[in-house]
Amino acid sequence: MAVFYNQATLSYNGTVTTSNITTGEILEVLSASKNATPETYTTGDNVVFVVSMVNSGSTALNGITLTDDLGAYEVGEPAVTVVPLTYEEGSISYYVNGVLQPAPTVTSFSPLTVTGINIPADGNAAIIYSATANQYAPLGEGTSVTNTAVLSGAGITDVSASEQINPENTPSLEISKSLSPVAVEENGALTYTFVIRNYGSEPAARTDDVIFTDTFDPILKNLTATFNGATWTEGTNYTYNENTGEFTTLAGQITVPAAVFTQDTTTGVWSTQPGESIITISGNI
Repeated sequence: MAVFYNQATLSYNGTVTTSNITTGEILEVLSASKNATPETYTTGDNVVFVVSMVNSGSTALNGITLTDDLGAYEVGEPAVTVVPLTYEEGSISYYVNGVLQPAPTVTSFSPLTVTGINIPADGNAAIIYSATANQYAPLGEGTSVTNTAVLSGAGITDVSASEQINPENTPSLEISKSLSPVAVEENGALTYTFVIRNYGSEPAARTDDVIFTDTFDPILKNLTATFNGATWTEGTNYTYNENTGEFTTLAGQITVPAAVFTQDTTTGVWSTQPGESIITISGNI
């Protein structure tokens, strides 16, 4: 709320006198809040934002404009402005007192600008829209995106509402498999190589109980296995059934380091170097 002051001046016959000072207060009737679902992201994830608006006054507020910076921030020297969220075109919805209204006009995608919002007296409205975390969305522990929506219009003081979302702080594993040689003679030797990559900001630790399973067909005999170059022992690190060809690691044997995230200070683009662990399994068919 804003306080204002006023004083009058009276001049006569070269004399000046002033009145007492009056004090008034402007009651701000518009308030806003902003929420995100989900509150975490990885690159390419879609996040839904809800801007809730309440008019506590006795007069309707019409023609309100919402402007969302989509988390814009500066990076590098000289500074470059990058925008980590991309508005999903056509995703916007508009509710007044809980009733869906025709979609409002979007005049700009970045910053997201929505015009023609009306909020009835002693009523509420909500704008809901989706945005995607793009290549400028910060990654890694301790980073976040804060995007701010500002409501403006004739006869009101600008009102802002912000929401912070954070990158997911968990392991994110993928596995690939290769074979050498591709063509092998009967009773010949071959080696399977499994590369486990972690794209997350947290390592996969022993306590995460990562389990690897593969059933080899044809079945391998005289099997040997290594993990990141260290020899594994059957019964300690894994089990293997020579009758079925099923290979399974025991709990707590596989760990994968966290990814490393870096930002190009010229372009602002974030890149991911995944953590990596390698399982090799060899034997005769």
